[in-house]
Amino acid sequence: MELIAATSALAALAHPDRLAIVRLLARRTPGSMCPSEMIAALGLKPNTLSNHLSALSHAGLVDSQRSGRNLLYRLRIDSIGFLVEHLITDCCNGRPEACAPLAARHLVSFSRVSEMSTYPLNVLFICTGNSARSIMAETLLNDLGGGRFNAFSAGTNPTGRPNEHALATLVRHGHQTKGLASKDIANFEGPGAPEMDFVFTVCDRAAAEPCPIWFSTAITAHWGLPDPASVQAPMGRIIAAFEQAYGTLEKRIRALVSLPVDRLDRLQLQHELDRIANLDAQVGDMGRDPGALSGARRG
Repeated sequence: MELIAATSALAALAHPDRLAIVRLLARRTPGSMCPSEMIAALGLKPNTLSNHLSALSHAGLVDSQRSGRNLLYRLRIDSIGFLVEHLITDCCNGRPEACAPLAARHLVSFSRVSEMSTYPLNVLFICTGNSARSIMAETLLNDLGGGRFNAFSAGTNPTGRPNEHALATLVRHGHQTKGLASKDIANFEGPGAPEMDFVFTVCDRAAAEPCPIWFSTAITAHWGLPDPASVQAPMGRIIAAFEQAYGTLEKRIRALVSLPVDRLDRLQLQHELDRIANLDAQVGDMGRDPGALSGARRG
């Protein structure tokens, strides 16, 4: 029975598009994705994606659930774990030395965790344009982290300058904005670049892209939220959108700085970061009436 299940899973993965779907969903685990997000990330036609998802579901690698009118897909980590275990069992049971390089690479990814009793910890927030959400997250953590964190931000396709409404939102909440800049993620590559302890993606497009290899030792999480820069006039809706994004990020970052990171192992930290990703901020929709902001914190 195990051999049949493994064969079915391997057959489903024996296609570049289906393998790309699995890797994409893995980057969003434990979250899920709707087909439109996968189409945008992978450039597949709707009917092609549907066929691939059907094959992966039949093989037990992907499952789905309905949320309102949307059908959301997620990776079945239990099935992936079974497949990996099935592939390495004979190798490692009979020849443990053959698996030593794999085990060594696995242990390297945990090496930074053992150093997390030494502050400050380096944190990078990644978005596509690095103009709004990631800029606000960087500022919030640097101001709320109590010296325990060095926060940075970068974009996979930076706009070149911070969004004026993001800067105005930060100023309304008492933050300094001097020196904030839109930066390319490549700035954090190579000799002299700070080694990251945590890497967060705050937009879905950036989360759909493979994490650069030089972040392989960092603990990663997806803290996606709607793009306030996509909201259009009137001005009240724009202000409300940025206030809501700020509120979401503030709640998540306050939860992050409250974690006893020096007393948690990697799996515990990952669980906590994924839990924080689901924290909601202010009640309401992006771009709601500005009158709803009358109780928002200032200063």
